[in-house]
Amino acid sequence: MTVVDTGPFSDAVLASEQRRSSNPSSMSPLPAPAGGTLRVEAMIGLEWSQAIEQWGGEDATAPAQARRSWMHRAPEQQVVALYRTIRAADPEAPAPWWLRALAAGTLETRAEGFAVEDRVAKLLSARPGWVYVPWNTDGDSGYWEYVPSERKLSEPGVPTTLMLTDRHPGWIDVYRVHAGPAPDPVAVHGLADLRANLAHLESLPPA
Repeated sequence: MTVVDTGPFSDAVLASEQRRSSNPSSMSPLPAPAGGTLRVEAMIGLEWSQAIEQWGGEDATAPAQARRSWMHRAPEQQVVALYRTIRAADPEAPAPWWLRALAAGTLETRAEGFAVEDRVAKLLSARPGWVYVPWNTDGDSGYWEYVPSERKLSEPGVPTTLMLTDRHPGWIDVYRVHAGPAPDPVAVHGLADLRANLAHLESLPPA
């Protein structure tokens, strides 16, 4: 999307320009209209918020059921281009892990990211105790909680949680059950590593 904003010109500015045109020796560049860049960034930000807005899916039990926003359905190149535009204006703009990885060139296609999510879902859905949470805020892909881990706490806290990430090429991080600040994530090196070590991850003591 390209937005051209020339900004408002007051009568005084227009009169000044007319005087300058009649006296070439006084010609010098006019100052750029204030606020043009801010208005463009605001429009891009609004477009991005609409792009990641979730339409339904609050009761989803797997990631595939929650893929209802524009960023899931629009042409992939268009989604990546818009994300790169908003990220240039706001490096902290919300985006799912697979889109961040696509923009960074560490993931080849959106479909590959969806496949990672679906394989993890197939494994955890068949495992007692794991529950899918569709999302915290617009822009994320949801996460998985191992609910039985909360029994290890003597106070309210957060159960062992699995999240997809662009932090490393294994794409999977696990946060152990905790009642205080979030602990450092445990990097899982792909689905095979998750399958082989799932029982160990479920038994992690509180942080």
